[in-house]
Amino acid sequence: MSDLPASSPSSPALSATDPLPVDVRFRMRVRKGDTVALGPGKIALLEAIAEHGSISAAARSLNMSYRRAWMLVEEMNLSLKSPATASEHGGKAGGRSVVTPAGAALIQLYRDIEARAYAAAQDEIRTLADLFKP
Repeated sequence: MSDLPASSPSSPALSATDPLPVDVRFRMRVRKGDTVALGPGKIALLEAIAEHGSISAAARSLNMSYRRAWMLVEEMNLSLKSPATASEHGGKAGGRSVVTPAGAALIQLYRDIEARAYAAAQDEIRTLADLFKP
């Protein structure tokens, strides 16, 4: 199964006072066999689960079906040594899902790698951006 399109924020800006004429984003994907074990969409889904407290609400916030979100979470949890989420079922208000400490560490590490890659390539990104019309 492939990763979903991300609705995560763009990479950090080069400079708030000197905007680029193009939007540059890094899309790191970690593959395990034919499966995208981790990518921008799964990270965005984990962040949405942390924010909204359920897979259902996270899916709605990302304009994704619950089934798709659940399948992505299940796929991710099965590929990791420790699950990224934990769910509590039932109850008066329905179930809820939380991002585990392993999931929170995964989000942070992914975002840190993105930021470092972007920072390391700033000069090349500027040169690339300068090839485009304003």
